[in-house]
Parts: sequence; C-alpha cells; structure tokens
Amino acid sequence: MIGILILAPKSMGQGLVEAATHILGATPPQIELLAVSDTIETLKHLRVDAQEAIYRLDTGEGVIILADIFGASHTNEACRLLQPGRVDLVSGVNLPMLVRALNHRQLRLDALVTKASSGGRDGIVCASHRTTNTNPDAA
Repeated sequence: MIGILILAPKSMGQGLVEAATHILGATPPQIELLAVSDTIETLKHLRVDAQEAIYRLDTGEGVIILADIFGASHTNEACRLLQPGRVDLVSGVNLPMLVRALNHRQLRLDALVTKASSGGRDGIVCASHRTTNTNPDAA
C-alpha cells in the first residue's frame, strides 16, 4: 500500500484527514500530516521531518506527498525529496483528491499520482455550469 504524506497547514491537514475518516468510516492507515508554515524555523526542520515521515510510510510501494500550494517554500523543499518510482508529489490537495488517493492505493505510484490529480480536478465543479435538470418534461 502506498503511503500518503499530507503537507499543509495544521488545521487544513487535520480537517482533510478527519473528513476522509468520516467518509471512509475508519482512520486510514499509512497516512501522516506534516503541518507546515513558511517560517524560517519550520523550513529548517522540514526536510528532515519529511524524510523521516517518508521512511515511516514507505513499506516498499512508495509514498505520495499531497501538498497544498505548488511554489510555496515548504512544497519547494519537499520537491527536493522526490525519487522516481518511490516518492512523488501532487499539489492542490483537496478532499476529493485525498479520498481518491486513499481508494486507489493499491495502484503503482505513477498511476496513483494520475488518479489523485484527476480526483482533485474532478472535485472542482461550478454548480451554475452544471445541468441539474435531467427531466426534459419538467417545468
């Protein structure tokens, strides 16, 4: 099973894990939150903390890092830890992305990255652009 490391501010990451736990009915295994802020002190320890989390989460199938914002200092630092076929990162984490990743952890890492990315995108919907009335006879 692929490990999942969430890289986001504490309240955001905790909210995502709690919501996913509610949806799935149980606390998912092999998932950790690395709570971040872009302070100098946090960034000093980020690489070591992330390396340690990756080590704990990786049982041989790899680790996907789900980060909040691409280009943020903490995400840039995490990108230095990427290893082809072992550690990858997807930014823009949202609840649909996390749930999709949790439901498809049996895939290879590259396939899970694709599934998680599409889950995040598919979960973004502008309600006013959707056709909600599928009954042509309705007034």
